[in-house]
Amino acid sequence: MSSTIALVFDFDDTLAPDSTTGFLMSRGVDVRHFWQNEVQSLMEAGWDPITAYMYKMIEKSGESSTPYTRSDFITFAQGLKFHEGVTRLFPLLKEHLAKKAPELNLEFYLISSGIGDVVKNTRISRYFTQIWASEFHYSPQGAISFPRKILSFTDKTRYLYQISKGMTGPEYNGKPFEVNKKVPQLHVPLDQVVFTGDGFTDIPCFAVVKKAGGVAIGVYNPDHKETLGRAWGFVDQGRVHNLHAARFGTNSDLFRTLTMAMDGIALKIKEKNLK
Repeated sequence: MSSTIALVFDFDDTLAPDSTTGFLMSRGVDVRHFWQNEVQSLMEAGWDPITAYMYKMIEKSGESSTPYTRSDFITFAQGLKFHEGVTRLFPLLKEHLAKKAPELNLEFYLISSGIGDVVKNTRISRYFTQIWASEFHYSPQGAISFPRKILSFTDKTRYLYQISKGMTGPEYNGKPFEVNKKVPQLHVPLDQVVFTGDGFTDIPCFAVVKKAGGVAIGVYNPDHKETLGRAWGFVDQGRVHNLHAARFGTNSDLFRTLTMAMDGIALKIKEKNLK
């Protein structure tokens, strides 16, 4: 019987303001025009949203006198600001579970459609057992040149199943079909998973986790209230169990929801073990 609880997070607009937008702003790009005109025009022509933004970033990089490189992403990531309470969140959640149910393990994962070399190099990256995100291929000169990995919509659910089956770590890199294999015992049953996200690409993960008996939590960026209407749709359509502003301080509703979700799963695990 699994004694592990997994907390899985989206990144952009969930834990931090949109990092792709932030990076582009740091390079002097008109981000409103980038998203609403350039990327949107590709989407209207049938492109996937993630492929569209990555293609347009490659285009911008090629037009720039200083192309976008991995080192640029890493430098930007190291200075990235997070939503309230995020930098202290993970040790506090560990501490909470250790007091409530010391016999259980808590793992953190991150599944993002954002730029992998940004997401994997932030101050909080060390807390995650594994991070999956979209990736660029780089030219011999070091500039972004092609989308190497794309995480969009149902692509994200693949990694939920990898978490559930314990297929994490470098030994599973380059083995995308392993997730289809049966395993003798799940590392983390999906009803012991909490998924927290904010956007349309998170809907398949909300659905998988919620259907399996886990907890799906929707958040919205409190600094951009226009996102509340979109996020409320997740509640209205039954996509999530709870909706909160992306504030993670210990006095926030979201922090209390995360700890209550863990407490509920801990009780569920104890009940399973009694059967």
